[in-house]
Amino acid sequence: MNVNKYDERRGTFLKMVSIKTIAEQCGMSIATVSKALNNHTDVSSETKELVLKTAKKLGYLPNAQARALKTNRTYNIGVLLDDKAKSGLTHAFFSSVIDDFRVEATNYGYDITLVNIISSQIGTTKLNCYEHCKYRNFDGVLATCVDFYSSEIRELLDSEIPIISIDFHREGCYSVSSDNSVGLRKIVEYVYNCGHEKIAYIYGDSSQVTTMRLNAYLETMKNLGLQVHPDYLRQARYVDTELIEKLMEDMLNLPDPPTCVILPDDIAAIGAFNAVKKMGKKIPDDVSVVGYDGIEMVQLIKPCLTTYCQNAHEIGRAAAEKLVKLIRKENVDELDTVVSGHLIKGNTVKNI
Repeated sequence: MNVNKYDERRGTFLKMVSIKTIAEQCGMSIATVSKALNNHTDVSSETKELVLKTAKKLGYLPNAQARALKTNRTYNIGVLLDDKAKSGLTHAFFSSVIDDFRVEATNYGYDITLVNIISSQIGTTKLNCYEHCKYRNFDGVLATCVDFYSSEIRELLDSEIPIISIDFHREGCYSVSSDNSVGLRKIVEYVYNCGHEKIAYIYGDSSQVTTMRLNAYLETMKNLGLQVHPDYLRQARYVDTELIEKLMEDMLNLPDPPTCVILPDDIAAIGAFNAVKKMGKKIPDDVSVVGYDGIEMVQLIKPCLTTYCQNAHEIGRAAAEKLVKLIRKENVDELDTVVSGHLIKGNTVKNI
């Protein structure tokens, strides 16, 4: 029986190169070569480079099934998404987080599998999140753009499966988040320093992130000695441009309208711009607006949007690094990792 793989294109058998062969060529132990191939942190970059170069030269290809049996790992990570939400792969911020997570996970030798939790099933059998992750035999899971308060997600968070959540804190669970409270505080302080005191805030759907931002807005307004007019606080859905357009019109038609409106996200700025234009007004001459996210595409709109830029790239990278450490049972310093963003001073806030 030939144990080598058959190459249909060439019509020949490919010789299977083992880790032992690479170890002999490099003059290293099998354990060291295995660690180098799996990008372990306790192997020097020089050793990794030599091992990878030798493996490529010899035509080494890892056998996924054999590796899974030997290591009890599949080197596959599940990424949970909720397609009912206008987020995930269709949202510039979250798609960037997921893509950078994918890139970093790949650097560690892991593949990712996207799981739509709304239609999670195998054949005709409906599975909950935990069952699906166990069926797929994921080594770990990234949870983002999901309802973290659902019983299914809570069951998964409390399970034995290594899991990282994005922008959600739960006692005893690991997460990577943006600095949401700091971001809103910096926005309010910047707008105030530009001379504004009548500052409105349209906040997003009820969530842990929204609560943190709303509390930061209220606290900062109080610390600055500014009153929060009841009509200056409105709730909308994230990335809902039509609702934002209506709320902006309502605010600008108030007897005493705000001079600046903070929006729940950058996409909402499209609705705000439409409302202001429809009313025959201009940004920032007649009203100032500030977004949140730092989406590059929105920065193409003129005037350039003032916004708080979340570091999506670092959030994705840090989440992958942290999850791999959990999978490998390596030391993880902190439960919650908070990634700092920065204010982009565009041209939509007027100095008054």
